[in-house]
Amino acid sequence: MKTHDFYFDLPPELIAQTPLERRDQSRLLKLDRQSGAIAHHRFYELPQFLRPGDCLVLNDSRVLPARLLGRRETGGACEVLLLIDQGEKTWECLVRPGRKLKPGAKVIFGNGELTGEVTEEIEGGNRLVRFQYEGIFLEVLERLGKMPLPPYIKEELQDAERYQTVYSKVTGSAAAPTAGLHFTPELLEQVRAMGVKVCFVTLHVGLGTFRPVKAEDIQEHEMHAEYCMISRETAETINETKRNGGRVLCVGTTSCRTVESFAAEDGTMKESAGWTNIFIYPGYRFKVLDGLVTNFHLPESTLIMLVSALAGREHVLSAYQEAVGERYRFFSFGDAMLIL
Repeated sequence: MKTHDFYFDLPPELIAQTPLERRDQSRLLKLDRQSGAIAHHRFYELPQFLRPGDCLVLNDSRVLPARLLGRRETGGACEVLLLIDQGEKTWECLVRPGRKLKPGAKVIFGNGELTGEVTEEIEGGNRLVRFQYEGIFLEVLERLGKMPLPPYIKEELQDAERYQTVYSKVTGSAAAPTAGLHFTPELLEQVRAMGVKVCFVTLHVGLGTFRPVKAEDIQEHEMHAEYCMISRETAETINETKRNGGRVLCVGTTSCRTVESFAAEDGTMKESAGWTNIFIYPGYRFKVLDGLVTNFHLPESTLIMLVSALAGREHVLSAYQEAVGERYRFFSFGDAMLIL
């Protein structure tokens, strides 16, 4: 199967640059995964498609304000984007300008309350940076860091919490699990009140989620690895839902990849943690997932390949064509899709 098989034409003006005033006012395209039938709704109508005994799985990862704007000790502006915590106050980072930030270079942020030194250049051009600071690193980042918005969002975000889900808890993502951005506390409460279980997994989204597929044949693409966790409580909730004939609906491709990574062949779950580089594309047999809430994804991306594995490539591309025609909003701050 070729990467170009997942191409669709997207007018640039449909890429949402800002979030809607109310999270649950976004549009919701419902796609029947068997027939390909399409219906148009609003996100706040989601409960009408759920049944008592179903289970919603959400990713509670919280975005790290990982974009640091500072200056080099020798003068000149620089940008450091935190990627992976390596321990000992050292992070793997993306840096700009790369040619100026070689091992030994020092960087200063704020009034000098955070400084760093590039200790190593690693494969792929990233750097290891060792930081110096007083107190708790996350609190320093909350003061000095900015949200690492996706490259296709050009507008400045006015309220940083709009790039966090209302249930975000475990800090560690370089990008938001955006399918969850549509939920409000009231909508979650409504879902619970109707007898739908709500449970959480954690997958820390890496910047690799925006990396384009360069291989012509999709099977030659190598996925980036991301760290994820499933608690005992969530594993038991999913197992109980399956035993009782309920459906497991994942909110977002990250939740989907987490449960599918750790599920046994018979679809049962247990408490788990570790790195996953699972690549889901057409032909994949889902072990746990019955339905998916997701946003609209980039052409030729691994994410549109994942939703095509669930609903069929033709059905998905037809739905995307309809969404373009109906002027849906795309990507992180865009509208949503329910595949059942």
